[in-house]
Amino acid sequence: MRVLGIDPGIAIVGFGFIDKIGHKLTPVQYGAIQTEAHTPSEQRLLQVYDSAGALMDKYKPDAVAVEKLFFNRNVTTAFDVAQARGAIILAAAQRGLTIGEYTPLQVKQAVVGYGKAEKKQVQEMVKVFLKLSAVPKPDDVADALAVAICHAHSAVLTQKINEVKRS
Repeated sequence: MRVLGIDPGIAIVGFGFIDKIGHKLTPVQYGAIQTEAHTPSEQRLLQVYDSAGALMDKYKPDAVAVEKLFFNRNVTTAFDVAQARGAIILAAAQRGLTIGEYTPLQVKQAVVGYGKAEKKQVQEMVKVFLKLSAVPKPDDVADALAVAICHAHSAVLTQKINEVKRS
């Protein structure tokens, strides 16, 4: 199973593709989509949408895992991030991909084993799980890989729950 993890944003979208074969997790590709400040919002959203879609077309994930938003004090930033998140989910839905959504607490629980883990702990565990020589930068990339790891760990259980619901 190939999973694309996404840490959504309007300035920086972290992404990370991982393969899960049995219990083994292997990094495929990771990085960030970056948009220029002072560019009209609609152009930034288009860039996020197009870039995310191109990555999905190139690396062919089976599922896309996106971090859910949590309350942000800056309402303008929260709206921008929500719109970028929507553009990414739209790109995945148009390709018929399974979409998983996880709160930061769920991601921390899955990666570190503790829902209130510090960002640095999550980053170090991403490095360990994926056998990387260094923590990916910027932080958004490590966060995206953590979301992908969370989905890889949860996918089998989620699939079984959905099968029960359908029957």
